[in-house]
Amino acid sequence: MTLLTVEGLTVSIGETRILDGVSLSVDAGEVLGLVGESGSGKSMTALSIMHLLPQGAVAGGTMIFDGKTLDALDEDTLCGLRGNDISMIFQEPMTALNPVMTIGAQIVEAVRIHRRVSDDEAEALMRDVLLRVDLPPEECPPERYPHELSGGQRQRVVIAMAIVLKPKLIIADEPTTALDVTTQALILDLLRRLVAEDDIGLILISHDLGVVADMADRVAIMRNGAIVESGETVALFRTMQHPYSRMLRDASTYRPALRQRVPQDGTQRAPLLEARAIVQHYRLPRATLFGPPTWFRALDDVGLTIHRGENLGLVGESGSGKSTLARIILALTPPVSGTVMLDGRDFLAARGPGKRDLRRHIQAVFQDPYGSFDPRYHVAHLIAEPFHLDDSHPSAAERRRRVDEALTEVGLTAADGDKYPHEFSGGQRQRLAIARALVTRPSLIVLDEAVSALDVSSRAQVLDLLAELSDRLRVSYLFIAHDLSVVRAVTDRVVIMREGRIVEHGETEAVFANPRHPYTAALIAATPNLERALAARTERNLQRATAE
Repeated sequence: MTLLTVEGLTVSIGETRILDGVSLSVDAGEVLGLVGESGSGKSMTALSIMHLLPQGAVAGGTMIFDGKTLDALDEDTLCGLRGNDISMIFQEPMTALNPVMTIGAQIVEAVRIHRRVSDDEAEALMRDVLLRVDLPPEECPPERYPHELSGGQRQRVVIAMAIVLKPKLIIADEPTTALDVTTQALILDLLRRLVAEDDIGLILISHDLGVVADMADRVAIMRNGAIVESGETVALFRTMQHPYSRMLRDASTYRPALRQRVPQDGTQRAPLLEARAIVQHYRLPRATLFGPPTWFRALDDVGLTIHRGENLGLVGESGSGKSTLARIILALTPPVSGTVMLDGRDFLAARGPGKRDLRRHIQAVFQDPYGSFDPRYHVAHLIAEPFHLDDSHPSAAERRRRVDEALTEVGLTAADGDKYPHEFSGGQRQRLAIARALVTRPSLIVLDEAVSALDVSSRAQVLDLLAELSDRLRVSYLFIAHDLSVVRAVTDRVVIMREGRIVEHGETEAVFANPRHPYTAALIAATPNLERALAARTERNLQRATAE
């Protein structure tokens, strides 16, 4: 049964056409994958279906949901549909949840808005739905606040809010983008189970073609506000007709060309950074008022080495200790014990001018460049910020010359220095973040999930850029990521972390081809893979056809 039909959907803001004749349909119990680059119109299509368009937007076309023409309904009726019959799962659960309300109270609120039930009935529905999303009270009490949960747990809470009233249609907008591979697999399995158990229609918006191929029964590919190609998942991916569709497929498996970094004469490369016997623990709340304090051991005797000109990957689930180790390596957090040697000098013990000089040789690129830039300043000012570490105090003209040079190196122009961060796309802002890291000519750059939020084509461009800069400038990378395909593409060696310990390390290709630790094998198996997903879906289709 067709649950949702969209015909000729258009959206304009002023003179700008955002959506141009979008047509799609979703059946009950079906998953429709909506794929495209950033700015292609995926999220605007979702907001149009929910009738949550920004102020000033003008929509046209026809949308029929469960026999009702949505365009003909008044706002009160639409409010009754949202959350009750049509629900949405947003990309970032931390911003979708109220930070001053417990998770239980937020789910109860969603129930009470739409149903006239007693407090006890709302409480019972809340506890039942938390169990359905695998958050039992002994693991995740409803009295907790969002900041007390992991990323995967917060995403489960958002899903619980979306399904507590058993809607007929769920729109999931990039629900797993910021999650590690094992948590992502659990969330996708949960969504798949909910679709099967409740006969829910699901629109899955994602830039990860492996995820879409695994989850979706049909796929629609968007570009510039229009659907350029659609069809049954296996057939579409096997016989892509549109050049844009083929570009997305190629970009999803793209690996930049890296030069041979291992010395051929048998000599050893000099260590650029050595982290030795790092221990870090945090004090936990007392179980009772007068009980003894307890400690959480975030890092347990961790050590790693990065050689000059080498790229090292650091992989692990959320909570494995990756970011804690990165903060210690950047000398932003002191460890309980251990040392960090940078270019032969003790980075953690250094003080004064010596510390500033060492900081100049190690820079960072963060996951969200928009959040790490002050929106009030021009790009040239933001990129020049690291010059406060340069004791030579370059003149204003010299600083601008070096800023222009850094912008050019990352594929932008000197004129871009006079713009503001909001004037750039996500991929361009990440280039700006890389330019800021390069401007002091560091020896090492720590990249913390630097491409996880980018669509496949932007990611391919940034990976190409990083590989080219590493080859040309001989800069080393510590590449922290949960996407193993990205780590495999740009690193020479990889370190696998779990629960504050290193469980495996070695040459990247050797570790991926023959993982020795079961945890490493589990991470690799959980990583979305387009060809593997298509083969599994083909097998399921054959089994279904044979059964019928």
